[in-house]
Amino acid sequence: MSKIIQVGMADMKIARPPDKLMTAGLGSCIGICIIDKSLKIASLAHIMLPSIVQAKNPQNRAKFADSAVDMVVEEMQKQGASVSRLQAKIAGGAQMFKFSGDNDIMKIGVRNAQAVEEALKKYNIKLLASDTGGNHGRTITFDPETGDLLVRTIGHGERVL
Repeated sequence: MSKIIQVGMADMKIARPPDKLMTAGLGSCIGICIIDKSLKIASLAHIMLPSIVQAKNPQNRAKFADSAVDMVVEEMQKQGASVSRLQAKIAGGAQMFKFSGDNDIMKIGVRNAQAVEEALKKYNIKLLASDTGGNHGRTITFDPETGDLLVRTIGHGERVL
């Protein structure tokens, strides 16, 4: 019997088939889905911010793009995954609110997406698909059996990456 494993904000979980991973409420946050297809082991991290470097409270590594990817790689390796086989899909990174001016500091969604891509490159993890940007929230479900990422958006329907 399969179950849906809920991943909260600033959280990370690992699953194997028949279970699936799901997170809701991705606005500027990003859902990072990483899989070792040969072992059918997958992870989902729901990150909120780009970098742990300047964090006032760095205890929760899953909260930040850079440290979350490090954590996922460590945990997946403990379960037998090989970094050379890891592949990723991401969703989220929306700009949920309008801000006046050109200050990039307020563009958290864009900064999160860039930070995730940089963190994946550090390990040479191939980014297979991404659904980022826009101004709408997303709910995602990741299937370790197939590697499919179901992205649901209000007013924009569903798509599978």
